[in-house]
Amino acid sequence: MSWFQSLVLGLVQGLTEFLPVSSSAHLRLTAAFAGWDDPGAAFTAITQLGTEAAVLIYFRKDVGRILSAWFRSLTDKAMRRDHDAQMGWLVIVGSIPIGVLGVTLKDQIEGPFRDLRVTATMLIVMGVVIGIADRLAARDETGGRHRAAKQRKGLEDLSTRDGLLYGVCQAMALVPGVSRSGATISGGLFMGYSRAAAARYSFLLAMPAVLASGVFELKDAAAEGHVSWGPTAFATVIAFAVGYAVIAWFMKFISHKSFMPFVWYRIALGLVIIGLVGTDVLSPHAAESSG
Repeated sequence: MSWFQSLVLGLVQGLTEFLPVSSSAHLRLTAAFAGWDDPGAAFTAITQLGTEAAVLIYFRKDVGRILSAWFRSLTDKAMRRDHDAQMGWLVIVGSIPIGVLGVTLKDQIEGPFRDLRVTATMLIVMGVVIGIADRLAARDETGGRHRAAKQRKGLEDLSTRDGLLYGVCQAMALVPGVSRSGATISGGLFMGYSRAAAARYSFLLAMPAVLASGVFELKDAAAEGHVSWGPTAFATVIAFAVGYAVIAWFMKFISHKSFMPFVWYRIALGLVIIGLVGTDVLSPHAAESSG
């Protein structure tokens, strides 16, 4: 991988990680359109450490409170009723599905799931799902001629059941084209949570999974020696800087805007990919990465 490629891919990772458009799909597509080797699942996981560092810094007050309360709840029974302590446990519960499936489906994630036809299909299908979830949320928020506006749930209403369902939604993002934020936020909207609450929990829930995946891939990459460390580190730094700016913008955007622009973008991109693969302009299969 060249330094220019790492710059472009780092920008793509930072721009798309937190938007409901699938960063893994965009990394794969960027490489395909440019005629580069597929950066691979390892590159994606490692650069996600950069965007996850942006999450940790942006939500540092929330993370600090949750960790402090959770550790105190281990020895203080009274603290177990504290909202922040419960959030700590719910993040752990919600991380179980993606942890189990990430290990179980590792070969598929690094192989068949990266087929562009799968990516295109998931872009379209999840686009429709996000669109339906968005319309349901908008209906509750605005009401109608014969229906009063409905108050949606906040994070204080999060239950163990809902935390686990969020986790199942997050696990769907193991398939490129799904989108971690898109799957978890739309799942939260279907469960009746507000846009802001769904997005906030989505970002908090992603931390353990992304950090664990990145560290796991770092260990494997170091042992196998197939990663271009300089360009990969550079892409990770770029992803961190761009990702932080995107988080700040996205958290303001979702408080009063619809997800429909992302929905139409996903559907259009999926159809374009299907057309290009169907006419043999693009190969559906990843090129062998040269490191």
